[in-house]
Amino acid sequence: MQSQQNYDVLIIGSGGAGLSLALKLADKTRVGVLSKFALTEGSTYYAQGGISAVFDEQDSLESHIEDTLIAGAGLCDPEIVRLTVSKGRQSIEWLREQGVTFTEEQTANGTRQLHLNREGGHSHRRIVHTADATGKAVSLSLIERAQEHPNIDLLEYHNVIELITAKKLGEPKQAIRGAYVLDAKAGQIKSIAAKIIVLATGGASKVYLYSTNPHISTGDGIALAWRAGCRVSNMEFMQFHPTCLYHPSARSFLISEAVRGEGARLILPDGSPFMQKYDERLELAPRDIVARAIDSEIKKHGIDCVYLDISHKPKEFIEQHFPNIYRQCLALDIDISKQPIPVVPAAHYTCGGIVTDSHAHTDIPGLYAVGEVACTGLHGANRMASNSLLECLVFAERANEDIRRIIDSLPAPVMLPTWDESQVSDSDEEVVIAHNWDELRRFMWDYVGIVRTTKRLSRAMHRLNLLKEEIAEYYGSFRVSSDLLELRNLVTVAELIIRCAQQRKESRGLHYTRDYPQPDDSHPPQNTVLTPDSYHSPPNHRT
Repeated sequence: MQSQQNYDVLIIGSGGAGLSLALKLADKTRVGVLSKFALTEGSTYYAQGGISAVFDEQDSLESHIEDTLIAGAGLCDPEIVRLTVSKGRQSIEWLREQGVTFTEEQTANGTRQLHLNREGGHSHRRIVHTADATGKAVSLSLIERAQEHPNIDLLEYHNVIELITAKKLGEPKQAIRGAYVLDAKAGQIKSIAAKIIVLATGGASKVYLYSTNPHISTGDGIALAWRAGCRVSNMEFMQFHPTCLYHPSARSFLISEAVRGEGARLILPDGSPFMQKYDERLELAPRDIVARAIDSEIKKHGIDCVYLDISHKPKEFIEQHFPNIYRQCLALDIDISKQPIPVVPAAHYTCGGIVTDSHAHTDIPGLYAVGEVACTGLHGANRMASNSLLECLVFAERANEDIRRIIDSLPAPVMLPTWDESQVSDSDEEVVIAHNWDELRRFMWDYVGIVRTTKRLSRAMHRLNLLKEEIAEYYGSFRVSSDLLELRNLVTVAELIIRCAQQRKESRGLHYTRDYPQPDDSHPPQNTVLTPDSYHSPPNHRT
């Protein structure tokens, strides 16, 4: 049985961006928030480091802007950077109003002030944090506020199948109308109509074999928007976090950049440091430089990992500043106060995404994108540490301002056609999904990872085209499941990453290719923009 729900605003994603926007809108607007799994399974919950904002008297907005522009390697939008950075203090104060408690320290005159960390790419201490679990503090506070609000419906285990646009309904002008949604717990497909839809689904790092992200980071919003007709930009810039725990029997988790900010050193198994060979900023160089340095040393020496050593700091300091990292490592018999941490790079953040303007608009009227799913112009070719949660908060507010301005003038939600399953059956070969998922993530890691070549990209595209046909056939034959929807979105995102990487004939920021190892400075750097006009998705009888 199928049913329809109606909202003023439907927000797809329950992380920092989505919940912030829901809370800002809900005083006058009926809001539905979809969470693909549990509310706490988004990337926000797992974010360790913090939120960058200028509070130190020795710091300045101009310095934060300059650091961001340098990290972005010439592709940041200066106006967007200034807009975002200027809202840092305001964003922190709003979170405090929502109940988020940040780590403080006592000053010499006995007063309390925010404790500020320093991370890679930053020239000053400006990372506001809650110990080493900032994202968890933010996520839990926002969830609690949203659960209490009578105008917000939080729908867990709801996975979007496809966006419904006016053109798909035969209307002459383009606009967003709703979405087909799989209620995984009920085993039911719903049609949800809304005046406005906001994509806040996070990034796509699970397209790679090794990732610091939770398992839900499958690029859903990017794939949904692309299929609906939105432009996508800069997907070649996939950020690899330099320091992810390397342990054969443990789930990957990242070792916060703040550990390096407090003096941890990267060393080889024999204890010798190596960052001095790559950058004068040593361990505090931007993430792309540190990740390539580690990758190079691992391959050069034929080792499994390098090590991050903070054992020279007092145990009390480590336990106070990094309690969660200390406990998680200790559970694996790694006492970071006495021994170094084995680390490797892992896929971490999607710097590209859906093209948006300064109010989070996409190319489709009524469709917005906020957070990691969007390409706002803030990150350019490389995101600077702890600018991501700041972006979530700032663009949630920008979208809030714009939605409030227009929502009363929009028509009421329309009746949508039901999802057609008359020509499909239950799958009798679920193993295909698992095999395809594994194959995709392995060749993306091998061929489209930290270091690329033209030949590797070509090999990846060849394999992807074969997979794409097989997945399309499977999707057209069987009833949808969450695993199938994620696989379908992952293969779309993988294609966008490869196509963007093939178009960039230079090395810049996070995109490094041996065939073009230097930036092309013969002309101003350009963003890579893909339009769906030349993209022909396989026919789908169900929509």
